Amino acid sequence: MFFQVVRRLPAYAVVCGAALFSISSLADTTIFTAMDDPSTAKKPFEGNIQAGYTAQTGNTSNSSLSADTTMTWFNTNTANSIWGSARNTTSSGVRSSEKYQAGARSRYNLDDSNYVFGQGSWLSDRYNGYRARDVGTLGYGRQIWNGPVHTLNLEAGPGVRHDEFEQGGNSTRALVYGSGVYGYKISDTAQFTQAFSVLANDETTYNSETALKVAINSHFSLKLAYDVTYNTQPPASAPDKTDTVTSINLVYGM
Repeated sequence: MFFQVVRRLPAYAVVCGAALFSISSLADTTIFTAMDDPSTAKKPFEGNIQAGYTAQTGNTSNSSLSADTTMTWFNTNTANSIWGSARNTTSSGVRSSEKYQAGARSRYNLDDSNYVFGQGSWLSDRYNGYRARDVGTLGYGRQIWNGPVHTLNLEAGPGVRHDEFEQGGNSTRALVYGSGVYGYKISDTAQFTQAFSVLANDETTYNSETALKVAINSHFSLKLAYDVTYNTQPPASAPDKTDTVTSINLVYGM
């Protein structure tokens, strides 16, 4: 089963929740890091919601809002997921960042180790130079390790990327996609994950997420994450090549 991503879908419309706090600095993280192997699913649906809000008033005034969600439905050999995120920062009454993302993904297991996938995503990140960015990929993946302590999957395939730039103009180019997700179960209540993805053509984007998730109880967990994006040729309106996000969120598992 494949899917179509609804373009211009505002991610904040599907994201809600409660959070401890969140600190962000305009990363461009489009990695899909959910473990979506249907052969290891313990229930037909898994999802999480996380969000954060900070506000400061006085000599300076600023506020920051972040929200993320991932939802996955499992069948015998398939997994279908949707995800979204929103980040918004204002300083002294002036908007300094605004980023929204949404995406969908399907995976079909061919056997215990091999699978095929399709996925698409939409991004709006005006302060990093993108009025909109649409990416679609298809490909092959291999489940290298499948737990219970270690999990690792690698995948790759062709795709297409359409960019609409904040300063005007657009481009559509083919790309080569590759990604990997490693998970390590430290204990019954703690898990470490390291994920990366590459969107490669004449303008290559590298994404990385390093995360530690610690369960508080059966529904809530604390997630510490560090995301890095490196763009070899960023838009002229946002020339910095590297962006990062550091966040600590309270996650509600559905």
